[in-house]
Amino acid sequence: MSVSMLSTFIKPMHKEGRRFVAIFAGVTVLLFLLSDVLGWIGVGLTIWCYYFFRDPPRSVPQREGLIVSPADGIVSLIEEAVPPAELGIGDAPLTRVSVFMSVFNCHVNRAPVAGTITAMAYRPGKFFNASLDKASSDNERNSLCIEMADGRSIVVVQIAGLVARRIVGFVQKGQSLRTGERFGLIRFGSRLDVYLPDGVNPLVALGQTMVAGETVLADLTSDEPRRMGHEE
Repeated sequence: MSVSMLSTFIKPMHKEGRRFVAIFAGVTVLLFLLSDVLGWIGVGLTIWCYYFFRDPPRSVPQREGLIVSPADGIVSLIEEAVPPAELGIGDAPLTRVSVFMSVFNCHVNRAPVAGTITAMAYRPGKFFNASLDKASSDNERNSLCIEMADGRSIVVVQIAGLVARRIVGFVQKGQSLRTGERFGLIRFGSRLDVYLPDGVNPLVALGQTMVAGETVLADLTSDEPRRMGHEE
């Protein structure tokens, strides 16, 4: 029981966060020299930084055809849009599902499907609030095109937000990915866009909470119509 309770609050941290937590901890020591109040504020911020870079294991669905969420967060947009031009995959609109990550979400990004990265492109840009529609076209972004075994492709785009200033990638063109495999992260608050293959409907609704690597975003084998939702 004690192990289970401990694992609820203490999560593994991604190595990208180590130096940031060390910086926060160092500043906290200095703050304690100035004031206990400031020091305890520093403790709180250090704990937040640790949780920001948490990287808990996920139970990834294994059935053929499932597309999982690449990010923790909230579905903020579902609309038709043209994939990033820098990928060179054409200008036909596809269904885009956007997952907005706040500064309290886990920011490790995971592959929505298994496949090979056939195109990859980074583009610098602005830092609008990632929940806004124009963030997809104007903000700093890193785009990947993942080709699946059946020849169809999915585009996933990391978009920096208002607070984020750094997109970190762990993969390269030509690399094969497993569904749910970690492919990058964004510091500190951002968004992931997923462009579904033509004719594939999302099985999520606006406002739905997503868990990276676990929540089923769409099903390549299903003809179920697009889902709607309401708050209760």
